[in-house]
Amino acid sequence: MSEIHQQGAEPVVRIAAKGDGVTASGRHVAGGVPGDIILAEGKLQRGPHHVDPPCRHFARCGGCQLQHADEDALRQYVTDRVTHAAASQEIAIGKLLPTHLSPPRSRRRATLHGLRTGAGVVLGFREAGSHRIIDITECPVMRPELFDLVIPLRKALAGAAGKRPVDVALTLADQGVDVAISGLELDGLGPTETMLDFAREQNLARLSLDQGFGPENLWEPQPVTVSLSGVPVALPPAAFLQPTLDGEQALVADARSFLGEAATVADLFAGLGTFAFALTPETRVLAVEAARDAHLACLAAANRHARRVSALHRDLFRAPLQPDELNRFEAVLLDPPRAGARDQIREIAASKVERVGYISCNPSSWARDARTLVDAGFRLEILRPVGQFRWSTHVELTSLFLR
Repeated sequence: MSEIHQQGAEPVVRIAAKGDGVTASGRHVAGGVPGDIILAEGKLQRGPHHVDPPCRHFARCGGCQLQHADEDALRQYVTDRVTHAAASQEIAIGKLLPTHLSPPRSRRRATLHGLRTGAGVVLGFREAGSHRIIDITECPVMRPELFDLVIPLRKALAGAAGKRPVDVALTLADQGVDVAISGLELDGLGPTETMLDFAREQNLARLSLDQGFGPENLWEPQPVTVSLSGVPVALPPAAFLQPTLDGEQALVADARSFLGEAATVADLFAGLGTFAFALTPETRVLAVEAARDAHLACLAAANRHARRVSALHRDLFRAPLQPDELNRFEAVLLDPPRAGARDQIREIAASKVERVGYISCNPSSWARDARTLVDAGFRLEILRPVGQFRWSTHVELTSLFLR
């Protein structure tokens, strides 16, 4: 190590939040991972954790930032993002569970961007910090069922798309792939028949189009569902779903472990009922959700399958549950959007609730909210880092707070 410093070189010791390698002195270098050496002239010398990216589009495609990091470095990055967030708010971690990483080719939902050009249709992800679309020919992240539609989609869009860019949301449902396209205006019978032929030939579960007035189903042979803990739930077009099945199972297992002994649970930001259905039938759950289509899908599934889930349509950002409402439950579970749940957390802190499970897709907003809970007498009992968005800088976590 002293020889390295004498030469004016520095080792990379960690990966920063946005994916750069960082030295002990705080120097940042693009593409660095722990064990790499930044030489005096500024060049990067590969270390034992630096690997060849598995995708030819890496470094141009904005979908991935960390394909050059091996499994150990990637796992450490996800772990550090979460533990450093806790440390930034001076929150002591009771028990740190092993980090969960989703494997390659496990992403069951993705949004592609398409544009018709003079040479045909380009379809793929955008470059980082740009609107330019990378016309993908491979993807080690998406489930094969999704990627196999890329070539047929290009062909269909070539016969139907205008000059406007389109977004294509792909989701793997119980019946197959659900395709939701926005920005595509079908002008006449020909383009409509082209898209219907595409849906039929690819055995799509559903094809929906948003031509500026909300999604409309063009093709849906049978009602599309997604099974959550064995309960088939109607899947609204482009509805939120955990990005990987293995990741969902990891989150659900922790939620059960954290809250399984509670007789009543308030499930906040409940979505389609990912956690609500996992906690039943042992627990009675109130699932609170702001999106009306997700709320109705959860309610209908609970009634149809006789699950002990009550559903409440409510915007928790504008009208968080109050302490007197929260006090009726033995535990609270929340899985908010990236912004966190500042106002709702304040009400939880002011309530008599003693057990809180917090699932988060943003360690920074989670740490802010966690500080509020700790200041109210909670302790962070359990924490698990989760990396569902493999090779990206998006990190998730599960946590249990007790008081």
